[in-house]
Amino acid sequence: MEINYLELAREVGQITRRAGAEILKIYESDDLGVEQKADDSPLTKADRAANEVIVAGLKQLELKAPIVSEEGKDVPFSEREQYTRFWLVDPLDGTKEFIKRNGEFTVNIALIENGRPVLGAVYVPVPDELYYAAENQGAFQDGQGKISAATFTMQDPGLKVIASRSHLNDETQAFMDKLTEPEIVSRGSSLKIVELAKGAAHLYPRLAPTMEWDTAAAHAVLLEAGGHLVDDETGKELVYNKQVLRNPYFVAYGAVSEGQLSC
Repeated sequence: MEINYLELAREVGQITRRAGAEILKIYESDDLGVEQKADDSPLTKADRAANEVIVAGLKQLELKAPIVSEEGKDVPFSEREQYTRFWLVDPLDGTKEFIKRNGEFTVNIALIENGRPVLGAVYVPVPDELYYAAENQGAFQDGQGKISAATFTMQDPGLKVIASRSHLNDETQAFMDKLTEPEIVSRGSSLKIVELAKGAAHLYPRLAPTMEWDTAAAHAVLLEAGGHLVDDETGKELVYNKQVLRNPYFVAYGAVSEGQLSC
């Protein structure tokens, strides 16, 4: 089957929109249905409702592939390691932002092939913004056209760095200390990576734990916008479908001058 990945990315984007509509119904209601998961992270009715919409939507696509979702059943690695292609889903990234009602949460769907994010769609329900990308075909904001990461060198003064103003850990502070007069930009969820893809920020050091579904869709968009998301230790692009679905510490970059990625 010949796949038009850009057209598929647009279709997946519409699935994220439908999931976002379900999320907004709950967001605008009086009952968010907040529960605690086993790891003490919050879960809401919206996470579940969005997941149902996404799973149903992906199953209707012409392209058939397994689905790995934060809110789905755990798929053992013995099964996952056979996957050459699968959907990686975070139906509601930024649950804490959702509960705070600050609007900085997203719906995320990525297509992973042989460990790489080759397609991604990120929908931001509150401002109604959709971003999508397909490998070698560019990154787009729906209705606005192509987006591009900002070009810069690590020596430039005033680089915009996505970080928490309230609690910089030691590793992140050490990263910031190497920069000249950096400006901290605060964002929730996968919006952190999207900000780089659309050129609104330059760097995002994530020297703390994340999961594969947190980054995959936005990673696909960032790559096509001219950026990178690399393992902080090796300087290599993050890979997906590892035995444990946890990311290493990473740094996301806009279109930084070649040779300046962390390693």
